[in-house]
Amino acid sequence: MTRPHNDNFLRALLREPVDFTPLWLMRQAGRYLPEYNETRRRAGNFLALCKNPGYACEVTLQPLARYDLDAAILFSDILTVPDAMGLGLYFADGEGPKFERPLREEWAIRDLTAPDPYDHLRYVLDAVAEIRRALNNSVPLIGFSGSPFTLACYMVEGGGSADFRSVKTMLYDRPDLLHHILKVNAEAVTNYLNAQIESGAQAVQIFDTWGGALSHAAYREFSLEYMQRVISGLKKTHDGERIPCIVFTKGGGQWLEAIADTGCDAVGLDWTTDIGDARRRVGDKVALQGNFDPMALFASPAAVAAEATRILDNYHGAANAAGGSNTGHVFNLGHGINQHTPPENVSVLVDTVHGHRKI
Repeated sequence: MTRPHNDNFLRALLREPVDFTPLWLMRQAGRYLPEYNETRRRAGNFLALCKNPGYACEVTLQPLARYDLDAAILFSDILTVPDAMGLGLYFADGEGPKFERPLREEWAIRDLTAPDPYDHLRYVLDAVAEIRRALNNSVPLIGFSGSPFTLACYMVEGGGSADFRSVKTMLYDRPDLLHHILKVNAEAVTNYLNAQIESGAQAVQIFDTWGGALSHAAYREFSLEYMQRVISGLKKTHDGERIPCIVFTKGGGQWLEAIADTGCDAVGLDWTTDIGDARRRVGDKVALQGNFDPMALFASPAAVAAEATRILDNYHGAANAAGGSNTGHVFNLGHGINQHTPPENVSVLVDTVHGHRKI
């Protein structure tokens, strides 16, 4: 395997010299793009879009046709894994994802097993391979999964939740049951990400969306520990190339050093963590990804450019002050892009980041 023609994203993750600060956007293929909405209409619904490799490839490439982004990310959903476990994923209009069979009974939890990604998730792997061919070695392809704990939240709650009452009750009353779910999830996520790597993913990200909802002690025991298990089981190289791993815990700024110690190559930051302070805290141990507030994209173009420049200057200032490398930053949002975002403001963001002073 040879690196893509534009490999700045991979080099930044590995803290190698780069030509400019690379960027991609979480949820960059999504409802803010009219072309995505048209493809989704043709697919019929969101799950049909995810489960058709041709459609998944089409929408993965759409933001790259519109913007000069430095990486593509597989179009899929984190809940494909528990769906493959037989929990019955569906999407209710206006309510988000739901499971027909949430994990509430002990027998169901004890019977839970990790799916074979080459069997139950073959459509995702086929999409990865098709996207890689379509990219034609232009930019890297990112694979991803939800973290074991984030998946468990949906599996136990039966869908999204404002307070995670069911999963947290299990955490405190029956930690043995939650640990069993997390153990199975960690195995499933490891196998799933390795299968994506073998199918063509050149970097992977673990989305720990709900880890920040935990107490300090619970985060380390029920989220961080299982992400570390996943990372330790991931393929570090494939076809002679390093495969970097990014960990993103929304609301995880207080555990930054601990996340950096998991063995990941990069830590994703949400908008609540100062990136300069984060750079001072982790030094050169890991790259940092983030952390533009997605809501800032609703501001004027001048304000979008000013906020992006502030983040870039903050990172570089901290790196220079520490006497370390001035690379190791992948520009991104602090969470997924909002569906109502003006597409033209994304152009402003991309141009501002790429036009920033040379590293």
